[in-house]
Amino acid sequence: MLTAILVLRLPKQGWMLFAAVLIFGLAGYGTFGSPGKPAAPKAAGAEQMRSGEQLVQARRSLFDDGSPPPSHLVTSDGYARQGRYEEAAGFLRNAIKDYPNDAETWLALAIALVEHAEGQVTPPAIAAFSKAQEAFPEHPGAGYFLGMAFLRSGQPEDARRVWAELLERSPEDAPWRQDLEFRLAGLDQLIAQMDSMRRMMEAQDAAEQRAQVVEE
Repeated sequence: MLTAILVLRLPKQGWMLFAAVLIFGLAGYGTFGSPGKPAAPKAAGAEQMRSGEQLVQARRSLFDDGSPPPSHLVTSDGYARQGRYEEAAGFLRNAIKDYPNDAETWLALAIALVEHAEGQVTPPAIAAFSKAQEAFPEHPGAGYFLGMAFLRSGQPEDARRVWAELLERSPEDAPWRQDLEFRLAGLDQLIAQMDSMRRMMEAQDAAEQRAQVVEE
């Protein structure tokens, strides 16, 4: 129940940390700093670079077939690793004209757009996620990262919906299935705790309001 109380009050940076822990298994608050507390400029820059590196590595791990990535992804990933997401997105928007059916390019663009919007899932980002899914329907990348983006932006129900849809269309022997089931179970538990805590808080507020009326 304490988890639910804390999560209900998480600021945006706290949701980012929670999503990172849930998806990537990152350890502790030390990776991103303390939720809700602004980092010093130097620390913020280092944080962006760590986050960018982790996102690039996570995306590449889903597409790595042993061959080098195409040059446009090497360049855009270089921007992302430095936290320069606006430049990464701009570069990928141009590159996508030459690679309109490349799922990883669309996914890299979607991730860059989310990061540039400071974790918000904007309409252009959703469109890019959709294009990535259309380009490679059997691949889990678009659903995995869209769910993470929703979770980061404080929309756990939307994250749950996206991951459940991904699980439903995943083959029984898909290598990511067990991991996704584990994370969905954790998210379900969290959402249930949050709902229970919301009801408890609403009941407490109603009781306090009734007490005030009686006193008056």
